[in-house]
Amino acid sequence: MEHEVGFFANPHTWVNIGGLIFLAFAGPKIWKALTQMLDQRAIKIKADLDEAQKLKDEAQALLAEYQRKQKDALREAAEIIETAKTVALRQAKEAATNLDLAFTRRERLALEKITQAEAAAIAEVRREAVDVATAAAKKLIASSLNDARASALVDAAIKDVDTRLH
Repeated sequence: MEHEVGFFANPHTWVNIGGLIFLAFAGPKIWKALTQMLDQRAIKIKADLDEAQKLKDEAQALLAEYQRKQKDALREAAEIIETAKTVALRQAKEAATNLDLAFTRRERLALEKITQAEAAAIAEVRREAVDVATAAAKKLIASSLNDARASALVDAAIKDVDTRLH
């Protein structure tokens, strides 16, 4: 038993009309608030993107700076190594030269010591030869002189001393 109700008697119609009136008055304000909220959100997202881009640019600048510093450090390390090699070679050459000079000096000193030792040995041999010759001459003279001849020689030497002293 349905009975028909008129268009304006239907409660759905009034709810729909009330909704339309509400939308007519509140709709622009809601739309405006909604668009403002979306615009603010877009502005915030744009600011966040700008900040992210700025941070990215700063990070790239820092990366470039650190890469440059790393290259500079590597170049400086290579220069230090090259300088150290040069210094080491120079010091090795100086050490070799000093060693040669030391060997030459020691060789010269050794030769001088050998020469001195030879001279000392020769002098010693001469002294020994003189001593041996003197001893031999003494024995030879002692064995060849008799008492009369020895007395004559002593007298001659005594006379000779007197003439030599004056």
